[in-house]
Order: sequence, then structure tokens, then C-alpha cells
Amino acid sequence: MKIPGFIDLQVNGYINVDYSDASLTEKDFIRSAKALHENGTAGFLPTVITSHEEIYRRNLPMLARAMKDPDLEGCVLGLHLEGPFISDQPGAVGAHNPAAVSKPDCDYLKRMFDWADGQIKVLTIAAEAEGAEKLIACANSLGIAVSLGHHLATPADIEKCAAAGARLLTHLGNGCPNMIHRHNNPIWAGLADDQLTAMIITDGHHLPNTLIKTIIRAKGLDKVIVTSDASPLAGMPPGRYCTLGNNAVLEPSGLLHNPEKQCLVGSSATILVCANYLASLDFLSPDDIVKLAFSNPLKMIGVAESSINSKTQYQWNPGTKQFVRA
Repeated sequence: MKIPGFIDLQVNGYINVDYSDASLTEKDFIRSAKALHENGTAGFLPTVITSHEEIYRRNLPMLARAMKDPDLEGCVLGLHLEGPFISDQPGAVGAHNPAAVSKPDCDYLKRMFDWADGQIKVLTIAAEAEGAEKLIACANSLGIAVSLGHHLATPADIEKCAAAGARLLTHLGNGCPNMIHRHNNPIWAGLADDQLTAMIITDGHHLPNTLIKTIIRAKGLDKVIVTSDASPLAGMPPGRYCTLGNNAVLEPSGLLHNPEKQCLVGSSATILVCANYLASLDFLSPDDIVKLAFSNPLKMIGVAESSINSKTQYQWNPGTKQFVRA
């Protein structure tokens, strides 16, 4: 079995290139995308996190243009907007800037869709936000898959949004306060809703192994997508940085966090690293992992597997129990 690499629906940046930064250039984006591709990411969605309107107006057209670069053909598959329609509450907002959070606004979404030349494939919103159901209908009419996350949603909120057409859960198990109600919380509610596919970060830091196993077994292989949530510091050496508006520490272990906020700041992993960490847990077959990190994400955004081409191929090494270059 050979594959061209894995598919990542949530990449905030790479090698110190931040896709939400006011100084992002097309040249730097292309450089980072090529580097991702060389490290096992066959296709991905550049992700712009919660930002003020001027960032969307500036960066979305730039990213849409860069997608057409011949060197990136078949690699950049669209865009993911993680916000701005999320919760502004501590814990739920995570590493995002609460001052940039907006209430659901269909006209605003349509402007962003136009700035992005129609390339928005995934939109993360808070399920409890006023007007969420209307926004979901608007996004669906534009062909955007709505994901629920960075919220303090009740089970009723999640049920309403799923019924309205939401399809995904953004990094289930993360993007919520460290202390939540033991029963009535967004994790259990999202896990229980059979209409929603759970995206999970399997980098070894975002979720304990027991929860990874529980989510996959509860949801089933058809309803889970592995993602990296790679931060701009993915691919960088350990140290102290300022990234995504946070004073962050990248530990030698790969843990990337803001000690003051006591939250993670995305991951330092690529999707290949996440796939191989999942393989190390030794409860899924190589074919299962390919489904979670290649087939399922492509299906969610309506991209054919045959359209993903790469000069580099990856295969399962039964000796090391890892995916490696063929």
C-alpha cells in the first residue's frame, strides 16, 4: 500500500510562517506549503484563525491566489476559517484573540467567501452563538462544511446545529475550559451526536491516549478525521516564541503552550507525525489510519483521492510500525 502522504484540514502555519499574520506574503506561504508537502502532507487547508476584518480582507485573497501556483497544484485544497464566530470566553476561546470574535453574520461570511475566491471549505463556529443555525444554512448554501468548536455549547446547542447542517467537530477534546461539567459538556455531546464527524489532534499532547481510543471507538472509523492543528512553530526548534498572539513555549517534547493562559497554542506536529503517533498506540491497522488521515478528510471536502498527486510516496513499514517514504 502506497499513498502520496496525508491530508490535513487544519494547518495554521509552518516553519514560522503564520497564515493569520498581517505581514504574511505569498512567497512565504508558498515556501511553507512546499516544506509541508516535503514532510508528508499531500494536501491541506491553510487555516486563518479568529482575526479582525482587515486580516481576512488582506490574507484570504492572497492565499486564494497562491493556491494557483503551479508548484502547489493538488496540494492546497481550500481554506479553513477557524473563527471569527466562536466563543470569546476564557478556555473556550483558547489561544484566539477574544477581541476579534464576531457574532454570526451571514453578510460577513459572504464577504469573506468572496475575498477567498470561493475557496473556503471549512468554517469553525461556536454552537451556542446567537444566530448559529442561520449561519450554518448560509455556509451550506456556499458549499462550506461547518464545524463546531471553541465553544461552551450545551447538548441542546450541538443537537440544533447538527440538525441545521453542521458536519464536523473542530479538535474534539480541546478548545474548551480545563474544568467543565462532568456530564453536560461539549465533549460528551459532540461524541454522542451521530451526525457529526470528529476531528482530533493525535500529536501526543492534545489528547490522552485513552481519549483518542474512546473517540475513535465511539464514533467509528467513518466519523473521525485526524488533523494536526499545526501552528506556525511546527518545524521550528524548541524555545520561547510569540505566535498567534501568544507568548508560547515550544518544549523539547514538542508540547507547544502558553503558560500564562494555561492553554495549548496549536501543535508542533505535521499530519505525518500525527498519523505515526496514532499508529504507535497499536490498536488500528495501517488501512484504518489511512482512512482517518487521508480518505475521510478528502471525502469531507469533496475532493477525489485520484486528484492527489505527489512525486513522493509513503508506505507502511511493518518493522518500525510507521509510515515512511517509499
